Amino acid sequence: MDDIKFPFLEHIGGRLVQSEKGMAEVELRVESYHLQHMGFVHGGVISTLMDNTGWYAAVSNLGDGYTSVTMEIKINYLKPVVGSYLRAVGNVIRQGRTTSFVKIELFDDMNLVAFATGTYAVLQEK
Repeated sequence: MDDIKFPFLEHIGGRLVQSEKGMAEVELRVESYHLQHMGFVHGGVISTLMDNTGWYAAVSNLGDGYTSVTMEIKINYLKPVVGSYLRAVGNVIRQGRTTSFVKIELFDDMNLVAFATGTYAVLQEK
């Protein structure tokens, strides 16, 4: 999975740091361009990081010749993000034949700042 490139994730500075069957971890060092007008990390950065983490977790559970795309993601922003380092952890909570259900948690340094659930469609690669 390390050979799969996500230009947008890379553009914002996110990177996959760990992947195992049914689990993935993505990190991001916060830069000034990640901030919104009040100095907090922009919600779009958070959602991108969490969605990509969920995707990595979903595909880590699939066999060769299969991939995944996001069907739905629901993010709960628990508190403003002000830290210098973000770490998202995704875990598959149920794997079906056509869908993966993933839980994603986002930590600002060591504090839980956002929680998401995502549904990812399982697709056969062409």
